[in-house]
Amino acid sequence: MANNAPARIWVMRAAFPALALVIMFFHLLPLDTLPSRWAPPDLLLALVMAWSMRRPDYVPTVLIALTFLLADLLFQRPPGLMALLVVLACSFLKSQVQPHRETAFIGEWVTVAMTITAVTLLNRLILAVLGVVQPSLGLILIQMVATLLIYPLVALASQSLLGVRKLSPAEAEALGSR
Repeated sequence: MANNAPARIWVMRAAFPALALVIMFFHLLPLDTLPSRWAPPDLLLALVMAWSMRRPDYVPTVLIALTFLLADLLFQRPPGLMALLVVLACSFLKSQVQPHRETAFIGEWVTVAMTITAVTLLNRLILAVLGVVQPSLGLILIQMVATLLIYPLVALASQSLLGVRKLSPAEAEALGSR
């Protein structure tokens, strides 16, 4: 029941943007000046998906939107597009929390994989329709696959290090009554 305490929820709501800022900081560090032949996984996307599936009360929609809008601006992506797609994806995942509460991790991973694939393809399609210059399709697919492969590690780290576990039925009922 301690995971439902309002103080714990607010601490985790503050921890998410702090973790996001750390991820953005390390993503922006110029560790290598040569162009890379592969794209690293999108840890920020994997983190928000893991938290949305496991504890939707820790990542409210406004927090997701503001975090990804900042990421759009810092990563020099079209402002708001990725933020919108991630907000829609996380809203979908939050609506899927009830059916996946009792399922194994594989079911969660498949749902997240389909969602990440949809976000990637929709982003690519919208940018193509608008005529925005994009990286090669190979790099985008490498990043998508790397993000899908890193998701179990992000979920494990979130659960073991930060205590972001799936809601039990009793915790969900207590949250629903608030």
